[in-house]
Amino acid sequence: MPTETRVTGPRDAAERLAILGLSYLARQPEALGRFLALSGIGPDTLRQSATDPAFLTGVLDFLLGEEPILVAFAADAGIKPASVAHARRVLAHRPEGGET
Repeated sequence: MPTETRVTGPRDAAERLAILGLSYLARQPEALGRFLALSGIGPDTLRQSATDPAFLTGVLDFLLGEEPILVAFAADAGIKPASVAHARRVLAHRPEGGET
């Protein structure tokens, strides 16, 4: 029986959108190069970094800071660019006590 990935709430949806954004960047070598240079990580640690909520927030920050890339990503993903800003706000929100 195939396993399905289920989104359980807004935070999960925001993380999935950030991972989708990262996947999009991976298909855009020039944009990925700029992102890696700004983030300070190398291609060899990209997969490991993708599990870090702070890194995922950085992916969304990059998309939001690069309007042509944001618009192209949104079109590719079939979403409105404002969805990226919403996901960024969700990921930036920390419940009391700092838990994620």
